[in-house]
Amino acid sequence: MKTMTCRQLGGPCDLEHRGESADDVINAQDQHLKAAEKAGDAAHQSARDDMKSRWRHPRKSLGWYRDTKKTFANLPED
Repeated sequence: MKTMTCRQLGGPCDLEHRGESADDVINAQDQHLKAAEKAGDAAHQSARDDMKSRWRHPRKSLGWYRDTKKTFANLPED
């Protein structure tokens, strides 16, 4: 299990997401940003817009995805 924060994933806060894989924390971040958007949290809006863009344009976003996977791989186990 490893931990990445919302900020490490491009967001504005330090909420921690834990997972066995980078995909786990990316999905947790997506859910967090959806909930923040629904709650009207303006601080998270640009990160949510970025995340939506990545899901819509996966080829264009491969660099972010690869970087996130590399960062996750280099983290220590919790």
